[in-house]
Amino acid sequence: MRAAGRRFSRFSAVGVIGAGLQLLLMSLLTKCFGLLSVTATPVAVEITLLHNFIWHERFTWSESRAKRSTQLVDRLWRFHAANGLISLGGNTILMYCLVERLKAPAMPAAIGAILLCSAANFLVADRWVYARRGQQCGRGEPI
Repeated sequence: MRAAGRRFSRFSAVGVIGAGLQLLLMSLLTKCFGLLSVTATPVAVEITLLHNFIWHERFTWSESRAKRSTQLVDRLWRFHAANGLISLGGNTILMYCLVERLKAPAMPAAIGAILLCSAANFLVADRWVYARRGQQCGRGEPI
């Protein structure tokens, strides 16, 4: 349980930095480049996903670093499939609902969207993306 707590702390630290990056990108894309928040969100989230993947690989789950490039590519694919779907889909849908429909300010809405998606992202990353073969989702066979 201690390892999971330490991993969640590291995941959260990377997430806070990633959230800062995402908010900075959202601000630049909407204010400096004039993009709508629903357009800027997937761009900011994708860049943040790549940033977070690198840090999770080297810091959060450093004990299970990829040993081969094929393993790294497979892990990146799973990270994008899982966290990408949660982050891109969740953030984009939430931003559309909150900003475009409810007229909430973009930055507080982005913070709320990030917080709502983070717990699901950790669980999926810990149980599927970075799980060792045979330990994914607590079962004997991989997903």
